Order: sequence, then structure tokens, then C-alpha cells
Amino acid sequence: DKEHRHKDHKKDKEREKFKHSNSEHKEHSEKKHRDKDKERLKHSDSSSDKHRQKHKDRDKDKRREEKGIKHKKKIKDKKGTDGKKVKKEEEEKWKWWEEERYTDGSKWRFLEHKGPVFAPPYEPLPGKVKFYYGGKPMKLSAPAEEVATFFAKMLDHEYTTKDIFRKNFFKDWRKEMTSEEKSVITDLNKCDFSEMSEYFKAQSEARKQMSKEEKQKIKEENERLLQEYGFCIMDNHKERIGNFRIEPPGLFRGRGDHPKMGMLKRRIRPEDIIINCSKDSKHPKPPPGTKWKEVRHDNKVTWLASWTENIQGSIKYIMLNPSSRIKGEKDWQKYETARRLKKCVDRIRAQYREDWKSKEMRIRQRAVALYFIDKLALRAGNEKEEGETADTVGCCSLRVEHIKLYPKLDDQEYVVEFDFLGKDSIRYYNKIPVEKRVFKNLQLFLENKQPEDDLFDRLNTSILNKHLQELMDGLTAKVFRTYNASITLQQQLKELTCSDDSIPAKILSYNRANRAVAILCNHQRAPPKTFEKSMQNLQNKIDEKQNQLSAARKQLKAAKADHKASHDDKSKKAVEMKRKAVQRIEEQLMKLQVQATDREENKQIALGTSKLNYLDPRISVAWCKKFGIPIEKIYNKTQREKFAWAIDMADKDYEF
Repeated sequence: DKEHRHKDHKKDKEREKFKHSNSEHKEHSEKKHRDKDKERLKHSDSSSDKHRQKHKDRDKDKRREEKGIKHKKKIKDKKGTDGKKVKKEEEEKWKWWEEERYTDGSKWRFLEHKGPVFAPPYEPLPGKVKFYYGGKPMKLSAPAEEVATFFAKMLDHEYTTKDIFRKNFFKDWRKEMTSEEKSVITDLNKCDFSEMSEYFKAQSEARKQMSKEEKQKIKEENERLLQEYGFCIMDNHKERIGNFRIEPPGLFRGRGDHPKMGMLKRRIRPEDIIINCSKDSKHPKPPPGTKWKEVRHDNKVTWLASWTENIQGSIKYIMLNPSSRIKGEKDWQKYETARRLKKCVDRIRAQYREDWKSKEMRIRQRAVALYFIDKLALRAGNEKEEGETADTVGCCSLRVEHIKLYPKLDDQEYVVEFDFLGKDSIRYYNKIPVEKRVFKNLQLFLENKQPEDDLFDRLNTSILNKHLQELMDGLTAKVFRTYNASITLQQQLKELTCSDDSIPAKILSYNRANRAVAILCNHQRAPPKTFEKSMQNLQNKIDEKQNQLSAARKQLKAAKADHKASHDDKSKKAVEMKRKAVQRIEEQLMKLQVQATDREENKQIALGTSKLNYLDPRISVAWCKKFGIPIEKIYNKTQREKFAWAIDMADKDYEF
């Protein structure tokens, strides 16, 4: 008992410290455990076993404690749940943020998993489904037929009408053909995939019409695969894997006008896969008759498997789920770095303003670029091989053609107009007034340049990142985006939230604050295809509710008149009932109206990207706790799992 009390006391102290998480705590924690880590590393052979044993012992203690708690709760649970199963979700949640972190650069001590799930093998088309060339049916070899089906499945998509897509597809398709097929099939325009396309549409329709039992069977098989391959053991804890299925082969689409669209994404085989696990774990077995490319034991990385895809030559990884310790720690670290920027951002701003006057052109260019990254939350923009990717740019790679200068525009002075394609080929268009010195510098940078020349010809991403690193350890353009996004959310919530508002009205304020951030970060989307229809349905509900309210008010008026005439208890109760009905319908109507406003305002803004990647979740959690908003209204179940550390850590007074 003493030991348990001591542990509880220790845990409470730790929790208190983490609640007010800051750099001081981290330094203290690291110092405190540095010697322990050195000691562990000295005995590296036995470290995994000892570490796992330590976790096992602690887990046993935890289980004993929990058993005691469960025992006390048993009677209450039985009474309160009417025979339903009690969710153990809360009790089983591993609070990794309350434990010490590795300070030697390692990410884990023990890692065991089953490896990836491969795409099913190709099933040839039934004999009755034919491919036609020049109007005549033609039997294709299995490899050629498989690639033809990829095109057939996309026949109704605008991609298949694009010249670059068709050219790349045909070139790669011919590589899969036999020499005989190559000699016959020489023109894509003579190919007829329509019968194949109709077959796949019918298949898709049949899947939609499946019986409940058939759907259940598929669901059970997916669940079996998830249980077998979707989890790993990391440092004695069962952790969910994010993407344990290998992507099937298909045609590369890319975003925007990607020069490689239409190329064949090849089937990934076990021989392409590098497995990463601990030496003392049970290694994953490759499918029968195959072998892995390599098995590694690198605990300085967080991936479980990797391979190189054939289109861009980039490395793909199987990683843990966002709710895992590894991902959570990375998120937490990201927001702590942005909070460190808050402490020195004034100094950095003063520095770049001073640099606008520098005698060196390269320093002036660097200072103006940094001003844009800070003020407009622009991405830095990486150098790319020409013709390898779509023509997208960031701050450092802006060209003369991407900006226009207006000494005066619409009653504003020194206006810069930006127009370029950013990440994922999303257009960035903005007219923004800038400071006079920035404007004069831009005029200088544009002198004697052609439209296709670089605006910042003395600057690239690596030069900028090196400079940012000198200003603050760990500083990048993304840290500026994270800082500006989070600080904007916090300020907007303070300005927009009224404590007297109803919960739906407060949530509307939250979404408006979130939208201000999404606009800052240029997170756009095309309005959903069903937008008009869903808005019409919502408007119909509003009209219906208004009619109900009108009828309820009439009934209340009649009840009041009745009570005035009779003055008895029965009529008094009737008035009260009708009043409550009016109140209830008014609340329902307001909810629907708020929903309509919210949906209309956000039809072209993607709120999710900033909410999940740029906004410190502790700001939202603190706001919920301060104004009594259920966290479920802001974060769905998956998001709550991802941000469990923030939900537990932040109190109502948390400041970014």
C-alpha cells in the first residue's frame, strides 16, 4: 500500500509538471534521466530485456491497482449499465506523456510486428468481357490486361482525356505487352475499353447491392486483418499501425498538371520491402516462396517497413497511427518548438526589418522572404528537378511573373499581388499592402529581370533554413506557420467567443476562428459536389421548423387565453407545457440556422488541415474546458485519440 501511495503521489507530481509543460521541465527531465540512459546504453545487450521487464513489472502494478478500482466499481457498473458491456477505453489508455522520454536519440527499445499486407493478385476478366482494337476483339496477355483495366476504370474521369496522361499511360502499357501485342497495338485512339468499363461499373453497383450478411463477412475479414497486421508491440505496449496495407498497382494521377500523370505505379512485392524491427523480436515472415529485400534493426527511426516507389523514386513508409506515442511526442515537440518561437519572435522581426536596409543584396532578399514567411505564412518552397513535378512554388522559388506591384490600389498604398500555384497545385492569390521598405526592395529585386527569372535570385531554401537555424534552434518556415496559425486561433477565440452564447453559437465562433487560420494558411477546397443539394435539404428543415414554431406559438397563445378565462391548475400546466415546446423548437431552429451559416461560410475552406497539423490542440481543449463545450463537438473520436495527450494535459487557463 505504501508503495502504491508513493507511486500515486509521484504520478500526481509528474502530471502537475506536464500540465504546465515547458522547456524548463524538459531540460530538468532530460538532466534527471541522462545518467540512467548512459547506464542503459552501456549494457545494450541486455537493455531491451531489462526495459521490457521494467515495463512488465510496472504494468503488473498498474493492473493490480486497476483491479482494486474495478472491484470497487463493479457493483455500480452492473447497476448503471443495464447489462451492457462497460467500455474499458479510459482505463486502458497508456499515458505515455507522464513517463520519461529517451534522451539518447532512440525511438524505441523493442519493436515487433507482422509486416505489411500486400495487394491481392490480379484476377483476369471473365471471357465475355472483351477489349477491342480497331473495332475487333483482342485477347490480351495477363500483364497487359491488368494495366488496361486501370485505364478502363478511369474511362469516365477527365484524366483520361488529357494528352500527357494518355501519352504516359500508352508508353508504360506497351512495356507490359508481348512483342506480338506491341506490333498490333500502336495507337491508343483505336483502343476500345468501353466493355471493360461497363463491367467494372456493374461490379461497383453489385457491391452496393450486397446483402447485410455479405457486407458483414467482408467487415469480419477486414477486422481479422486489422487484428493480425494492424498492431505492433513497441516497448511492451500494443500500438496501432497507420497504413499496414501496401497500395495496389494503378495509374499515377498527381495533382495539378503533373508531368508524370498516367504512368504505371508498379506492384510492390516482398522483394522491394525493407523491414525494421528489433533484433530480439519475432521477425515478420514474408509470403511463402518470397523474401524481404532486407531486415534492419534501426531504433533511431520510427518506420516499420519501407520501399521505393517507381514514379518519383521516393521512399514510402509504414508508420504508426497518429494516436501512438511516437506520433504524439512528435506533435507535442512541434508545438513546443512553436511556443519557443513566441519568446524570440520580436527579436527575429526586429532583425529582419533591420536587414531590409543591408548593403548586401542577398541579406535584403533573405529578409524580405522571411517577412513573407512570417506575415503570410508562406511555405519556403524546395528546389526541384525541372519536368519531374508540377510547376508549384514557395517563397524562395517565386518568379517575377508571380507578383505585381501597385504603388496605390483601392485606397491602399504599396500593394503586392501574389498569384502562383503552391503545394498540391493549389492557387495562392492574395493582394496585400506591405511596408514601404519591403515594396522598394521588391522594385529593386525586379529590375532588369524577365518574367521567368527568380524574384529572390540570391536565395534558396537551404540558405534560408541555415539562417533560421542560427536565429533559433529548430526554427524552420513550418515553425512560423505553426506559430502564426496557433497564435491566430488563440487571439480569434478570445475576440469571438461570448460566454453568454449558446453552445451552437460558441461552436460557430470556434469554426470562424479556425477559418481565419485556414485562410492564412491558404487551405482551400473545391465546394463538395453535393453542396447545393445538402444546403437545400437544410433550408427545407429550417422552413419546416419555422412552421412548427409558428404553430407552437399559436398554441401557446390559445393556452394563455384559456388559462386567463379559467385560472385553474390544468390550464396553468398546459401553458407551461406549450411554453417549453416553443422554447425547444426555438433552440432547434437556432441550431439549424447556425449549421446553415457555418456550412455556407466553409464551403471553399478546408478547416481540417490546420486543425490537425498547425493548431496546438491544447488551445482548443482549454477553450472547451473554459466555456463548458464538450470536446466531442470539436474533435471526433480519431482526433481525440490523436490528441489524448493535450486533452489530459491542458487546463482551462492554458496559454500558447
